[in-house]
Amino acid sequence: MPRPLIALPARFSASASALRYRAEVAARALVEAVFRAGGEPFVMHPAAPFDPSRLERCDGVLLPGGGDLHPRHYGAADEHEALYDVDEEQDEFDLALASHVLETGIPALAVCRGFQVVNAVLGGTLDQHMEPDHRHKAHPVAVTPGTLLAKTLDAEETVASCYHHQAVATLAPALKPTAHAADGTVEAAELADPRGWFLAVQWHPEDTAATDRAQQALFRALIQAAAA
Repeated sequence: MPRPLIALPARFSASASALRYRAEVAARALVEAVFRAGGEPFVMHPAAPFDPSRLERCDGVLLPGGGDLHPRHYGAADEHEALYDVDEEQDEFDLALASHVLETGIPALAVCRGFQVVNAVLGGTLDQHMEPDHRHKAHPVAVTPGTLLAKTLDAEETVASCYHHQAVATLAPALKPTAHAADGTVEAAELADPRGWFLAVQWHPEDTAATDRAQQALFRALIQAAAA
């Protein structure tokens, strides 16, 4: 059986050590987690406007982490001074891709910024800067029993590797929270009425997936849904 093809939009980067000029990159740990789970990562050029026909050969989508989403996409009038790496073309592409994922029900896993993009598409809002933030932190996350996340992790608590200073402020009505940090931060969500397999996590499961079976299970579940 061929490996399910998983679209993973690249992130724009001002530079990369192996290249002379601007680059498009994907986190190696993220790519490896997809491959280890049995998928074939397709690092996708995030050219706006988004053309849905580019996903015709894909079996699933991974919406990755990255820089901050511009606040206007969730109705905020002001920009916090802590915003970083905002890119309008990246925003336009990611928002359109997330909308397509939600409309079609193609299996999808949203990670960190990916979760925030989905929340914005569905009408939710973001906290532009948390105090204190969750950067360079690993902390326990309580998982809601009976949810798709709990079934996927086979656990009601997990240790999340976090790198984010933004988080969900108002969760979109179409989403239901499935995990929380001790400070109340919404750490995961799933669709209340899903058209296909979908999970969103605020943390970075790829950071520890090589050694943490529960984190790797998120990628394995995505690949299993894509294969089906």
